[in-house]
Amino acid sequence: MGRTSDAREKILGAARSLIELRGYSALGVAEICKAAGVPKGSFYYFFESKEALALTVIDEHRAEQERAWRHLLTGQAAPLQRLRRLFEATEAGQRAGQQSCGTVSGCLFGNLTLEMSNHTEAVRGRLQEIFDAQVDLVEAVMAEALARAEITVTDTREAARSVVAQLEGQVLFAKLYNDTRRLDSLWANCLALLGTHAPAGATATR
Repeated sequence: MGRTSDAREKILGAARSLIELRGYSALGVAEICKAAGVPKGSFYYFFESKEALALTVIDEHRAEQERAWRHLLTGQAAPLQRLRRLFEATEAGQRAGQQSCGTVSGCLFGNLTLEMSNHTEAVRGRLQEIFDAQVDLVEAVMAEALARAEITVTDTREAARSVVAQLEGQVLFAKLYNDTRRLDSLWANCLALLGTHAPAGATATR
């Protein structure tokens, strides 16, 4: 039976993996169910449409990512050390993904932004919320760094947007070229963007 307690999680897990590897538009419900190992009828028991499934995948990944970002960006370490931890974790995640499946998967939210934001307002709105929340978290770090005179930029909101955009853009290039070495310059570029007074070679506190 497809209505077992784990069928929904199997569908979500298969959908997320397939979306990361191939994108959303090319996927069909039958393919997702086959990958999940559940009958097609189970899909419509849990999700009214493929778009509803995509929104659930987005929401679950959003919650997972937000927990990770909050953990990395808060604590007793200096602001820029915490920010660097985020960059290092992003690099490590992309490298681990490449080792696992042979390709750089990129950012699920960035991939869906490129593919779907002009096709469905529900997905566009959800992705806008996610990137705004990312900017909020980074801006709090920017405000601390400015108060400590570690950076010279004074518009912390715009600085946070630029940091998130740079992170997203470099991950996109790593995916495009299937080369995680595209991420090597992330931290140095971030320091230059912020006009930092902190030493560029400082090691993040783990």
